[in-house]
Amino acid sequence: MYLSRLELQGFKTFAQKTVLEFVPGADKRGVTGIVGPNGSGKSNVADALRWVMGEQSMKLLRSKKSEDVIFSGSAKKPRAGFAEASMTITNERNPEIDLPEIVITRRLYRDGQSEYEINKQAAKLMDVTMLLAQC
Repeated sequence: MYLSRLELQGFKTFAQKTVLEFVPGADKRGVTGIVGPNGSGKSNVADALRWVMGEQSMKLLRSKKSEDVIFSGSAKKPRAGFAEASMTITNERNPEIDLPEIVITRRLYRDGQSEYEINKQAAKLMDVTMLLAQC
């Protein structure tokens, strides 16, 4: 199993939909580096991965309250109404999981409502945790 894609929308500095593809080499062992100047959002990619996998500690996500992960707006863009992150895991070697690709999504709205999905089906945090434990 390996991380193949991360989609972000409204999460911290990612106001509009952003897709990061993690393409492995021919032997399926690739290394991806994220580079950029200070303040460009590199750490927000790591925060998004933690968040979509179910991280509950706002301190570990470098935030004070849950609403802080939602894009707060800028001079040119209005604030977002929700934050969403989707992580795609390619499953080629784990026979316990009967799916070739697993997409885990987490969504948080400004009113405090939160949702998890596994392959576009509603899920609970425990479902996500149990699935990731099998990976």
